[in-house]
Amino acid sequence: MREFSLPALYEVPSDGNLTDLIRRNATQHPEVAVLARKVDGVWTDVTATQFLAEVRAAAKGLIAAGVEPGDRVALMSRTRFEWVLLDFAIWSAGGVTVPVYETSSAEQVRWILGDSGAVAAIVENADHAALVESVRDSASGLRDVWQIDKDGVDELVSAGADISEETVDARATAVRADDPATIVYTSGTTGRPKGCVLTHRNFFAEVGNAVERLKPLFRTGDSSILLFLPAAHVFGRQIEVAAVMAPVKLGCVPDISNLTEELAAFRPTLILGVPRVFEKVYNGARAKAQADGKGAVFDRAAHTAIAYSRALSTPRGPSLGLRIRHKVFDKLVYGKLRAVLGGRSEYAISGGAALGERLGHFYRGIGFTVLEGYGLTETCSASAFNPWDRQKIGTVGQPLPGSVVRIADDGEVLLHGEHLFTGYWNNPEATAEALADGWFHTGDIGTLDEDGYLSITGRKKEILVTAGGKNVAPAVIEDRVRAHALVAECMVVGDGRPFVAALITLDEEFLARWATGHGKGPDSTAATLRDDPELLAEVQRAVDEGNAAVSKAESVRKFRVLPGQFTQEAGHITPSLKLKRSVVTTEFAEEIEALYRR
Repeated sequence: MREFSLPALYEVPSDGNLTDLIRRNATQHPEVAVLARKVDGVWTDVTATQFLAEVRAAAKGLIAAGVEPGDRVALMSRTRFEWVLLDFAIWSAGGVTVPVYETSSAEQVRWILGDSGAVAAIVENADHAALVESVRDSASGLRDVWQIDKDGVDELVSAGADISEETVDARATAVRADDPATIVYTSGTTGRPKGCVLTHRNFFAEVGNAVERLKPLFRTGDSSILLFLPAAHVFGRQIEVAAVMAPVKLGCVPDISNLTEELAAFRPTLILGVPRVFEKVYNGARAKAQADGKGAVFDRAAHTAIAYSRALSTPRGPSLGLRIRHKVFDKLVYGKLRAVLGGRSEYAISGGAALGERLGHFYRGIGFTVLEGYGLTETCSASAFNPWDRQKIGTVGQPLPGSVVRIADDGEVLLHGEHLFTGYWNNPEATAEALADGWFHTGDIGTLDEDGYLSITGRKKEILVTAGGKNVAPAVIEDRVRAHALVAECMVVGDGRPFVAALITLDEEFLARWATGHGKGPDSTAATLRDDPELLAEVQRAVDEGNAAVSKAESVRKFRVLPGQFTQEAGHITPSLKLKRSVVTTEFAEEIEALYRR
């Protein structure tokens, strides 16, 4: 058994709550832009004073509608300014926010509203409102539903016109650190989602220590963050609170289809994302270079960036020749890539899955360092992350200051600290199992090095055991295969089978480019090309890259390209893009069987 801890850098106020932050900002930084929102298509700053006033006005409406201290209020919307506004308004009314993914199915909404006992819901649009109405019979406590796109915020403000400032402040300040702030339902790769109860203390411990350790990334009056991850996900909520705590300017993007344009307009200094975002930026840049006849130049530039980053981790550093090549490519290639990311960002934080060592070195080599972290809903987001000044690429970093990471005898990652959830809502049995012996049992398999840097190698429940008795951690291969531009998802199979195999889906955007470049016709799809020899040879190269990370017994021997995508709508993946392996295994049972036919 091995463990590692770091001392806390932030002391959680015992009698405080998250609404203290917006009152403090209005007092200490009244004219500082703490948020920005789109007005007639233009980013417009919102000062700390303005934000506090708008939060109070919305909170008055909730109080007037009968929301009592401790009441749960559901919030179903894409990532937008109103999400942050209403989250703090719910807290200011003494309520508990219950986030709901805007992509959630009727059954998921039915369960979350009913299980949480929500008394009210705030939704984004008419479709969401109709969805909530369709399951109202299972949400006996639900009274009011407001719709953001139908002047829902204005309705709340009007309804609360007669509520005094003193009433709101009394509600807000009565909440204590150990009171629930939110119930976040896990997206659930198996079974019904469980409601993780996260307190104000959890957020303070998480965000206070993270912001303090990453202080150069959170400079008040200078730094800014563009949030395009789902606000319903705990990672998005962590960033929301971190921006307000620092404070730094936060902008929210509900639609990532024009992300490049939004980055150029907002010009953030810090970007948050998941590996797929950074993979697509790299693959998109490489595909464009190839289309412009500059593919060879891009590949040499990428090789130089990776070599340069790796040399930074050595005692001698980059050689003179490598520094010269790096400087040349900085003018030819790297500067343009940084411009795609907004032009001001030097750092990004990535979570959700492994970025991959090669891509980590590539980004650091172009002057855009991606700091990987690790966490779960139950840990209020990051339980480990790479510090800005001591990054170890290929790891998810050191423990959150003030917490402990332990590796059990069977390799499971165990966690302890103030940032851990207090339990699952209405589920004492699951709570007791997850928090046995005072440690949170993550279900992840990992290792700690001599400096306390954590590496995640797989999930206990996802470990495959082949017919020959070989234990296989799917994530190791899957992450590397998925890094290929043509691959959208990869799911390794082989439990109880004679060898390891994989199901692979294709990235529609890059498939179109590949098909055009290889003369396959404008109407080509995954369904029409899944047996194409050239395409299979390209996918085989991705599989070979994945196999390079494991032993021969763990390597993928055969694969099947599927005719479509894994989607949230079909239940194949969660809103946080995790594979629901049991669903995929059941639905594609025939495809899996075909892999093992002789």
